[in-house]
Amino acid sequence: MGAHDTAIRARGLVKRYGDYAAVDGIDLDIPPAGCFGILGPNGAGKTTLMKMITCVSPPTAGSLEVLGVDVHGDRRALKHRLGVVPQGETLDSDLTVRENLTSFGVYHDVGRRVVGERADQLLAFAHLADRADARIEELSGGMKRRLLVARALVNDPELVVLDEPTTGLDPQARQLVWERLRRLRREGKTLLITTHYMEEAQRLCDRLAVLHHGRVIAEGTPAELLAAHTAPRVVEVHGEQANVEEVYRVVGGMARDVESVGDRILIYTDDGEEIAARITQAGLATQGLLLREASLEDVFLRLTGHALVD
Repeated sequence: MGAHDTAIRARGLVKRYGDYAAVDGIDLDIPPAGCFGILGPNGAGKTTLMKMITCVSPPTAGSLEVLGVDVHGDRRALKHRLGVVPQGETLDSDLTVRENLTSFGVYHDVGRRVVGERADQLLAFAHLADRADARIEELSGGMKRRLLVARALVNDPELVVLDEPTTGLDPQARQLVWERLRRLRREGKTLLITTHYMEEAQRLCDRLAVLHHGRVIAEGTPAELLAAHTAPRVVEVHGEQANVEEVYRVVGGMARDVESVGDRILIYTDDGEEIAARITQAGLATQGLLLREASLEDVFLRLTGHALVD
């Protein structure tokens, strides 16, 4: 993939803080016009990577191009082509909802007439037109997140970077944010998100990279990651008496793998119904049994050895 085919291109990217490498030699090609997701536990290097991409923190070593521009170059010009939705709430409580948009547009050198029109369009986009004159403290958590997304679009960016865009939201508010992000993707924007929500990654992302200890340990579409790193079905065994050795004895060669995770034993297989029947007959699932499709959570568990959110 050439540089002209990428929104973001990293080669041997490193970010050190003293002797600690938060990002430790990442190679990454992120295509334009789609949604690319970064998965990883706390401390994996996700936020550090985002800070380098958004020109907040310079790389220690390696190369990084964003929208065809070296991040060591004209950072201010590059920032005007980016939209950033931070993980924290950074709205100005001294301004109204609409003023939060117009003031941000002025910062990005958007003309006052244009920014006024764009603010009205973005308030409608974010379902906040009826809250234009409200104070920030009057908004719910979901409204604030939608306003942050709208604010990131004031300068009509080519790339929108979202760090944990729906953290702390209730399911209904999360669905509303997802719908807005899917619309941006349909309109041809390039979205880069970090997330702890597997459902969010599966619903929004065209491709994903899994970070662990500052390195990319897997990359692909959700379907590719599932096919490469897990079986189609998962049988969860809940029971104090069950152990991995006993489960292996019962399921024989039908399981691709069996592993213990906390108070569960997970069996990865192509034939979940038969394994579930054998486990039930053997009386191993004394506290319950669950047969389900494999998910990105299973991929992450198998790649890193622990759940995404510890």
